[in-house]
Amino acid sequence: MHLDLKGKRAFISGSSQGIGAASAIEISLLGASVTIVGRNKDKLDKTYSMLDKGQGQEHNILVVDYSKKGELKSEIDKLLAQGYTYDILINNMGGPKAGAGYKAEIEEFEEAFYNHVINNQVLAQSFIPQMKEKGWGRIINIISTSVKEPIKGLGVSNTIRGAVGNWSKTLANEMGKYNITVNNVLPGSTLTARHEEVVKGKSEKTGKSMEEIEWEMKELIPMKRFATPEEVANAIAFLASPASSYINGINIPVDGGRVHSL
Repeated sequence: MHLDLKGKRAFISGSSQGIGAASAIEISLLGASVTIVGRNKDKLDKTYSMLDKGQGQEHNILVVDYSKKGELKSEIDKLLAQGYTYDILINNMGGPKAGAGYKAEIEEFEEAFYNHVINNQVLAQSFIPQMKEKGWGRIINIISTSVKEPIKGLGVSNTIRGAVGNWSKTLANEMGKYNITVNNVLPGSTLTARHEEVVKGKSEKTGKSMEEIEWEMKELIPMKRFATPEEVANAIAFLASPASSYINGINIPVDGGRVHSL
């Protein structure tokens, strides 16, 4: 199986921790140079220290706040002016806060749409011309199983994740002829800071202990456990590789079988 990514460069957002960091490490092990992206320089430095550097890779760090309008585009333009070119784009952003959809403020929807959809569009428009010129590209969006089955108590997230899913499918249809694939990875319950935040929120709302909440969540998963970030990263790295060349426009759940639908 052809998994070698030597000579490729990946841009991985949200790579200071969790799934993003695990993906950056795995993709570096396949030989790619990686731009790791996030708001926290100290956490990015930690991820950087774990990247494979023994295959001639040249990694770099980009500190940027996606919520500040215009900042991402400005920073990307600087990278492009320095001669950086990208073959792989991995869009990975933490989800909006939990809560019922009808209770959410309009600003919550607007902020989430900007962070997840508009910023994805900024990155795609910045890197696709390079990918088209090379005749090769991978765009991978880390979203949620909620694009298949909305998750109770995540009203804004369910809405925005669905928007990203349809944005992705549209882009896949448009880019396939250029040998640029666009796919989504849908993590289930994964041992990340976001998972802890969700569990803590449910605990505070219900009065149940975090251990009890986690037990109830595991009971919904056929494998009876949560994923590790590395298990999700394995699927992401495969989609980024040459081996996934004819996989385009799909959703891949990495959820231990939790989603009931096919």
